[in-house]
Amino acid sequence: MAKIIWTRTDEAPLLASYSFKPIVEAFASVAGIEVETADISLAARILAQFPETEVPDALSELGELAKTPEANIVKLPNISASEVQLRKAIAELQAVGFDLPEYDDAKDKYDVAKGSAVNPVLREGNSDRRAPQAVKNFAKANPHRMGAWSKDSKTNVATMDANDFRHNEKSVIIDGDDTLTIKLVGTDGAETVLLDGLKVLDKEVIDGTFMSAKALDEFLKAQVARAKEEGVLFSAHLKATMMKVSDPIIFGHVVRAFFADVYDKYGEQLLEAGLNGENGLGAIYSGLEKLDNGAEIKAAFDAALENGPDLAMVNSNKGITNLHVPSDVIIDASMPAMIRTSGHMWNKNDEEQDTLAVIPDSSYAGVYQAVIEDCRENGAYDPTTMGTSPNVGLMAQKAEEYGSHNKTFKIPADGEVQVVNSAGDVLISHNVEANDIWRACQTKDAPIQDWVKLAVNRARLSGMKTIFWLDTERAHDRNLIDLVNKYLGDHDTEGLDIEILSPIEATKVTVERIRRGEDTISVTGNVLRDYNTDLFPILELGTSAKMLSVVPLMAGGGLFETGAGGSAPKHVEQVQEENHLRWDSLGEFLALAESFRHEQQNHGNERAGVLAAALDNATERLLTEGYSPSRKVKEIDNRGSHLYLAAFWAEELAKQTDDAELAEGFQAFSAKLNENLDAIAQELIDIQGQPADLGGYYWFDESKAEEVMRPSSVYNEILESLKK
Repeated sequence: MAKIIWTRTDEAPLLASYSFKPIVEAFASVAGIEVETADISLAARILAQFPETEVPDALSELGELAKTPEANIVKLPNISASEVQLRKAIAELQAVGFDLPEYDDAKDKYDVAKGSAVNPVLREGNSDRRAPQAVKNFAKANPHRMGAWSKDSKTNVATMDANDFRHNEKSVIIDGDDTLTIKLVGTDGAETVLLDGLKVLDKEVIDGTFMSAKALDEFLKAQVARAKEEGVLFSAHLKATMMKVSDPIIFGHVVRAFFADVYDKYGEQLLEAGLNGENGLGAIYSGLEKLDNGAEIKAAFDAALENGPDLAMVNSNKGITNLHVPSDVIIDASMPAMIRTSGHMWNKNDEEQDTLAVIPDSSYAGVYQAVIEDCRENGAYDPTTMGTSPNVGLMAQKAEEYGSHNKTFKIPADGEVQVVNSAGDVLISHNVEANDIWRACQTKDAPIQDWVKLAVNRARLSGMKTIFWLDTERAHDRNLIDLVNKYLGDHDTEGLDIEILSPIEATKVTVERIRRGEDTISVTGNVLRDYNTDLFPILELGTSAKMLSVVPLMAGGGLFETGAGGSAPKHVEQVQEENHLRWDSLGEFLALAESFRHEQQNHGNERAGVLAAALDNATERLLTEGYSPSRKVKEIDNRGSHLYLAAFWAEELAKQTDDAELAEGFQAFSAKLNENLDAIAQELIDIQGQPADLGGYYWFDESKAEEVMRPSSVYNEILESLKK
């Protein structure tokens, strides 16, 4: 029997799955397709590290499936856990009865689930992300709010101009399969092996780089002073989830720079207590409660907040600042949201204010500055006329997984970091100092070839101008430029408009074209893929969750991601307070249609193709008729949106003519659902307004979550009848 694997993830997408997956199961059953669940949630990933819990390692199993032609996986957004989130999840699992050790007692095991632990395992193919035409048409007809820009805006990006990852990068292409060692040779000649047995393949691109801790501190202190002088908000924009080693360290530097006077006076005591800022200001405040003079130090932090530059807020009402939790402000979501809001973030008075966006590493910071400068000069973009910018992203087989793996190190002592091959040759070396952050990445040749092929295919199918975003000033990108030019020669590119530009120049060309209503494909590496597939969709559509995200797996299977929208913790909070889930499952609808289409094209299941076409029509109707979830309680929410999607999908199947038997079978079901539609919809409104008990956050109580997300017995019975 054919199978679609539906991933169980976290937070809002998981809550939505309780409501939507039964619909998927019911409709898929008519095409002989089984919908199987794979639990890759943060909680399940934690428990899988401890065999005594008897929770299977679904992520590893799914990773193996992704390497086969049979893979058909619908991947929902999951938590890329910071240490703060990891500790909270562990505590919750302990509270419900799992006999787990404390984080510090089993750090190596727990850190397997930390950061971007899921995507590198599943992504055995490169990324094709784009806004479907129906979604783009809807956005043009129903434009989201865009804040006005002033030519006098003081908003800017601040980034390092030397001694960061971009400027210190070195890159080599491996000649023949090999095994590498990364080691630190101290100034005294002593050698410390940082990583041994790193297997690499012929023609693989290997990079190494570092960020100077001293240069970082000087830069950050200068930006704190600059924000104060210019009267703008200070905000830091990092990715302390995916970049699970480097960015938390950098975040700690930001906290210590902002509170430099406090650390000058109390630094020895704070650091001894583990309060170095890497887990945020919130963790510092909690830790101060355990110190004898904690109140005194807390007063010093409060005074620094009062006397320093205004600080961007995550939640002004609750006093949660930009520096409270490292996972609260993630660059790929926070920067587009700021640009969309007139270049403003929120201050402590819950008012919008110009902002100095501090992005220490300069690798891609210029992309955001280029967009800011364009908006300052030309005003906000117009969603009713602007073009689109799909993305083809290099991510297969952990390509360019900078910062999220075992090749990033906080350097313990002065010396030289060396990348050495099995013959003893030093391929890459850097002179470093204690506390510098050194990291490497690897990019295999087969994914690069597949990436170029996918870019050419998308250029041919779409007719769009296509730009490879590669920087001649970066060592890694210079190697990729040579390979791109080589592999483009393997394809018919006649009549296609394909060029290679630096990220800053590519941004300028893309936004110029966007303003003219012209479309441009960005072909990027892995990190920029993350950034661009939030940046442009948030400006075009109001959210990145409405993107179609297809990963043609290199072994022939398919991975269908439900947008780039994150896991939306605030959505869960609203359910707990008001029993209203505003999560929009549009990304799930789009991915599911592609999953059915894949089943048709690869396994000849024509009925799956009929399901896909009908689902696309139902989705467009859902958008057009305004049945997407509202943000407000006592209005349609995620559950109601699913109800109407099911009704429209059934109607489309009942009236289609490609499969007469299927049409006949859905006529009675559609009639029954429509007969009860208004009453069920009202029932889903009436239950709102009161707190909802989910029995947990990282580990929902199954019966409670099911009751919250499937409250209508009549509706549930109608769905079940479809399987009979």
